[in-house]
Amino acid sequence: MRSGCKSLALVVLIASLVTSGRSAPAAGPPDQYHAMLATYCYTCHSTRAKIGGLALDSLDLGAPANDARTWEKALRKLRGHLMPPPGNPQPSQKDVESFVAWMENTLDSHPKGPKAGYVPIQRLNRTEYAASVKALVGVEVNPKDILPQDIQVEGFDNIADALSVSPAFLDQYITAARHVAKLAIGDPAGHVSNVKYLIAANQNSDVPLPPGTRGGVRFKHNFPADGEYRIHIGDLSVGLYTSTMENESTLVIMIDGRMVFRKPIGGPADLALVDRKASEGRAAIMDRFTKIPVQVQAGMHDVVVTFIDRAHVESDENVGAGFGGIGVLGFGTGNGRMARLADGIEIVGPFNSTGVSKTASRALIFVCEPQKTGEVACAKQITEHLARRAFRRPVTAEDVARLMPFYEAGREGGGSFDQGIEQVVAAVLASPDFLYRAIRARPDGTLTDLELASRLSFFLWNTGPDEELLTLAAAGGLTKPVVLEKQVRRMLADPKASSLVTSFAMKWLNLTTLDSVQPDPKLFPVFNEQLRHDFAKEAEAFIGSIFLEDRSVVELLTSDHTFLNDELAHLYGVPGVVGPQFREVTLTEKERNGLLGKGAVLLRTSYGDRTSPVLRGAWVLDKLLGTPPTPPPANTATDLSQKAGEAPKTVRARLEQHRDKASCNQCHGVIDPTGLALENFDAIGEWRTTDRQAHAPIDAKTVLPNGVPINGVVDLRVQLVERPATFAEAFTEKLMMYALNRQLEYFDMPQVRAVVRGAAKDNYKFSSIVLGIVNTDAFRRQGPVAPKEDGVKLAAKTEPRP
Repeated sequence: MRSGCKSLALVVLIASLVTSGRSAPAAGPPDQYHAMLATYCYTCHSTRAKIGGLALDSLDLGAPANDARTWEKALRKLRGHLMPPPGNPQPSQKDVESFVAWMENTLDSHPKGPKAGYVPIQRLNRTEYAASVKALVGVEVNPKDILPQDIQVEGFDNIADALSVSPAFLDQYITAARHVAKLAIGDPAGHVSNVKYLIAANQNSDVPLPPGTRGGVRFKHNFPADGEYRIHIGDLSVGLYTSTMENESTLVIMIDGRMVFRKPIGGPADLALVDRKASEGRAAIMDRFTKIPVQVQAGMHDVVVTFIDRAHVESDENVGAGFGGIGVLGFGTGNGRMARLADGIEIVGPFNSTGVSKTASRALIFVCEPQKTGEVACAKQITEHLARRAFRRPVTAEDVARLMPFYEAGREGGGSFDQGIEQVVAAVLASPDFLYRAIRARPDGTLTDLELASRLSFFLWNTGPDEELLTLAAAGGLTKPVVLEKQVRRMLADPKASSLVTSFAMKWLNLTTLDSVQPDPKLFPVFNEQLRHDFAKEAEAFIGSIFLEDRSVVELLTSDHTFLNDELAHLYGVPGVVGPQFREVTLTEKERNGLLGKGAVLLRTSYGDRTSPVLRGAWVLDKLLGTPPTPPPANTATDLSQKAGEAPKTVRARLEQHRDKASCNQCHGVIDPTGLALENFDAIGEWRTTDRQAHAPIDAKTVLPNGVPINGVVDLRVQLVERPATFAEAFTEKLMMYALNRQLEYFDMPQVRAVVRGAAKDNYKFSSIVLGIVNTDAFRRQGPVAPKEDGVKLAAKTEPRP
């Protein structure tokens, strides 16, 4: 495609970065726009030239809805200021805004095409599977450990077209079902097993270590039965060098917040022992932390192994090295003269098992007692109860009849009642009725109450309906408007709604892949894996405060509050934050407000050795304005690295050399100005006024494509929020895509804009947008089967460079 001519095809749809907010539609007939089209577009895009396969003079401006697909594509180019490219003739901004308002109003007033798109049958993705398993049988699993990566479409992994099943996938789901069933039922026989938790794999827990501790790990462990378990500490850095024994530390083990073990290590006595007996002395010290007995009841428990923190000034090591600091094991690991965890924690058991007490999982499964009702009758009751919740619908006698043979198989050869139920649980979790979601709809295309309940629950909770929602849907009462709104508000207030942060927002903003950027340790010595984890945690907490407190989504751009711990606050230059625990902080410097000031965003839109105005500008266009730039052509030169022998240059100077080429400037003239406004943030999000490599001042002044000059991130944010409907529309479009489990089509856009107009009356509150989406035909109906024009985009989008 020739981008220059293609740009002229859409010249009538140019608008500034900030004019996507909807002004009142212009009065007058569409004839007033013919002159503008003839002046700027028909040269390349007439029936005679038809460059790019587009002939604008053949489109009937008197009935734009007949060509809604074409005009919706054009409007998207408009909002991103992608056409015409810099340097080409453009109509006046006033004429463009008038045309845009009229075109959108016309398309919205006379929609063409189906009311809803078609969503095929889809399997649960691995995140939905894990959430559903937790809700169903109370077992927490890490989806990354038991199931393969799902294909992403525009960052989302819940799009139906991409959620097919191969034989290999099916085998893994069956294996996962058996594993979950075993964890849920427990092991009354008390077979001894061992599990080792490596330090490196468990150091960055989402739940912080207890206050007053240092250098530990936190993890959840499923204890299969009541009894004694023995904990082994693999390595406490008691090696050939005795410096770690110079200062005394106290190691503690806590289970569910209760201290079950406490013992000192290091100090004069231990140092003398190691000095005097060498390896024999080291072994004697480590024997204290081997086979530590603890009594634990069956079930999932929170385990912490850490050290009680101490005054670091007690060691003169800190005089030269600084106090505390972050090590590979987390905050305040101490210095080289204190013991530290270096290998892993092993849990072995149970010994002397006394059976299985009523765990949270067993309470969800065992809804009757076989001693009272009879084993077969109780097994049927358990099966019916479990299948109803798993299949997300009332179950039939045939459903139960298909599952009971699994119970019988578990009892063969003298198997216990629990073993029979374990087989039922595995069968339910491997059933297509659990693993797949399908919409059949009524003859008129509307979803049944049960289908609506399932779609709503997976949208807001990432899992199936709870008992209240399922009961209401089974009785046919969910589709009543007042009832539906009440349920939506109830569900948004539930902790499970946090999935909208982790499964929607973080993926929409491309913040789940922070590990794809590896900062150069020589250029950014303060960066480490803990800081990367903190970036993600801050982003989740910040977004969650907007969503779950039902604030205006525009506050994602403007809010002056965030969540910091001491290390992140130090990086940001925020005083008065002490300790590794995250807490809400009011920012005094406007540069850090909203998403544009968050370390996660700034890291993800950089390279390991430098910032990238291109990645940052493209991120703003795509995520905040809903107008992703065109990927670069194949074989595009993108190397901006410093050339040997040349004086170091700023990224801006190197980029401007690249933009001198007209073919590059067609896109970069739109992308780069936005990204350059963020140049005061380095690749790890630290504020700077000087480029440390080029030894030159940072220049964040730029001119946006609409001609508005700005200087830095604060000015850019002002421009972005001047028309809040622009961001609200970009947000709503992505949220609707996530809710519908499909990519949006041209015929969905009038509904998207209707949701935004409705939410504007409520200051774009999050709940208003959610309710608006839930009440659209797109959400409440199933459309006809139709081939997609461009096909589903299964691969991740190519990131613009350089």
